[in-house]
Amino acid sequence: MFSSQLAFELTDTNRDWLIQRPLQIAIYIVMALILRFVLHRMIRRITRPRDPSGKPALSKSLRERAPRGVKDAMVNARSAQRATTIGSVLESTVSIAVLVWVVLQVLGILGINVTPFIASAGVIGVALGFGAQNLVRDFLSGIFMLLEDQYGVGDVVDLGEATGTVESVGLRVTTIRDINGTLWYCRNGEILRVGNMSQGYAVAVVDLPISHSANVQRACEVALSAVLDSAVDTAIAADILDPPELLGVNSVTAASVTLRITTRVKPGRQWAVQRAFTRAALTAFENHGVEAPFLSVVSSGPSDS
Repeated sequence: MFSSQLAFELTDTNRDWLIQRPLQIAIYIVMALILRFVLHRMIRRITRPRDPSGKPALSKSLRERAPRGVKDAMVNARSAQRATTIGSVLESTVSIAVLVWVVLQVLGILGINVTPFIASAGVIGVALGFGAQNLVRDFLSGIFMLLEDQYGVGDVVDLGEATGTVESVGLRVTTIRDINGTLWYCRNGEILRVGNMSQGYAVAVVDLPISHSANVQRACEVALSAVLDSAVDTAIAADILDPPELLGVNSVTAASVTLRITTRVKPGRQWAVQRAFTRAALTAFENHGVEAPFLSVVSSGPSDS
């Protein structure tokens, strides 16, 4: 009789702690897991293709900017990498936010006043904000660089102090490999401007100097013919998006007259096209007797006596 009455009193007294509060905590934990799963799934649907041949929704702006003739595989790979990086950041942010929310709810259920924790977190956040301003600026700059697709791995960029090929893009640091093989670590918060030489398309610019005594019209015809033949017959044909265009005389100096030829090419291929066009044009000049500037300088110099 006494033992049963004691059990009844204990159950009635601790019902809130033994049943109701654990049940509420379990409900919040299940809600947090479901919320995290749903949000992560939504992020993956936006940032990752549904099938191997599909394209992430975040890559739409990049595909719209890509010119005709650029391989879809290049655009897809770049956009998929960018979307995956953004998706990883969003998933981590969602997980942290859901974890903080469920911890605060559990503490409230246990009767712990969470107001001091929130106030302390605010003070700590302000202190960290003042103490780690550069770190916060680097992270924010990195996020905006990814969202705006300013550059990606494999792009040739000019960041001011460093120029080269992008090897990695992080939220805090971007690494650049220059032409000498030096690896530069550039903090995202310190990057004030970006010159991307391999995004969308590039322009191959070829300047051909000739002597003042050369026939300019003849030189233009010879150069354009050589460049057109080179664009069709060599390995660079697949890199050229538009036919080469002769702009004519670009400059006249005391030493030479400079002709300019341009063409639109695939990103990152402008230097190979420029070298091929220059070699073809100079060979054609030599075969057709178009004088180079140094020949006229040598011939007009004083003779030995």
